[in-house]
Amino acid sequence: MDKPTAIVMGSSRGIGRAIVDRLLIEGYNVATCGRGTRPDDLNVAAYWVQADVSFTGDAEMLVQEAKSVFGRVSVLVNNAGVQIEKTVAESEDNDWDLVMNVNCKGVFNMCRAALADMTEHGGNIINIGSISGMVSDPSMALYNASKAWVHGLTRSIAVDHGPKVRCNAIRPGWIMTEMAEDAFALAKSPDAAMVDALSRHPVGRFGTPNDIADMVTWLTSDQSAYVTGECFTVYGGMTAASPLNPGLF
Repeated sequence: MDKPTAIVMGSSRGIGRAIVDRLLIEGYNVATCGRGTRPDDLNVAAYWVQADVSFTGDAEMLVQEAKSVFGRVSVLVNNAGVQIEKTVAESEDNDWDLVMNVNCKGVFNMCRAALADMTEHGGNIINIGSISGMVSDPSMALYNASKAWVHGLTRSIAVDHGPKVRCNAIRPGWIMTEMAEDAFALAKSPDAAMVDALSRHPVGRFGTPNDIADMVTWLTSDQSAYVTGECFTVYGGMTAASPLNPGLF
């Protein structure tokens, strides 16, 4: 039996890289892309395409190339994302263009390109949103808004394109990647902010990229066949408690 094919966005590091590695283990052919050259440490089994999916033509080219190399695409994971550490008042037009082109338009372009076949043959779309689309991080206005948009698009795809296509989102919490480190760096005391944030996690740790890859594995499996239009928050229980610091009690 031929292997199923998946496209994974944003695989140069962090969450995207963990998802690529996991899907390869799970027996998928994996195509991925980036605006630059292929990362030296990317798994050799992954097929790399240099592309900027904020451009419609690049997104369509990526889907067509994955099809020509491996066959019909059955899974799309939209993970590419950027953040700008600014408030609305501080943000400039070029900040808007960067964040919205990658986090919103890129996701839209990839979904639209993949749906051209998926609406006929079936498929599974997983969008990586963020807890920041639910509860806003300070000085991350455009990022927060862009992730809320991803959550809304996820529900629309599920409603409009089911039952052929399932579409769900994962909302990661504090996953320790370079983006998380950049966010903590905004605090007056990054170390104190990290200690305080950790104390609010009932599981007693921050997340890892593999925690999100675990959720992707489930969403691509038959065990989640009755699940669509949902946004799953994977965050170690960070906002489950009241605002009182549990470390003081």
